[in-house]
Amino acid sequence: MMYTHPDGQPVLELDDEQSWKLLEATRHGRLVVSVAGEPDIFPVNYIASDRKIYLRTAPGNKLAQLTINSKVLFETDGILSDEAWSVVLRGTARVLSGSAEVAAVEELGLKTWVPTLKDFYVEVVPTSVSGRHFLFGEQPEREI
Repeated sequence: MMYTHPDGQPVLELDDEQSWKLLEATRHGRLVVSVAGEPDIFPVNYIASDRKIYLRTAPGNKLAQLTINSKVLFETDGILSDEAWSVVLRGTARVLSGSAEVAAVEELGLKTWVPTLKDFYVEVVPTSVSGRHFLFGEQPEREI
C-alpha cells in the first residue's frame, strides 16, 4: 500500500475511492447489529461489488437481529509491520429473496469459509463509508 501522509502525520483520512479499493481487496470483516440498544458483533467473510457488501449467513442471532433492525455497521482492517488501515461502512442490510438476486451474488464467487450451511444472502447498502490509514511509531514526547 502506498499512501502519502501530509507533513508526516501518522493518521490519514482516506477518501471514498481509497476506502472502496480496500473493501474490494479484502474478504474478512465484522458486522455490527443492534437490537433494543444491545449491540452485537460477528466476524464474517464477504465480497464487495458495485459499492455494496454481500455476505452469507445461517439462521441464528445475526440473521434475526439484522432482520429486526436493518441499520448495521461493517468494519474491515489490515495490519502490516509498520502500517495499518481501517474502513467502516454504515448501511442498511437486507436478506436477498429473489432467485435472480441470489444468482447474481453467487456469480461473484462468494463462498463460505466454514463448512456449514449458510443459505441466506445478505446485501449491505452503504449510507456512508470512512477509512483511515495509520503509520506506526513511538509516541512523541509531550511538549512542555
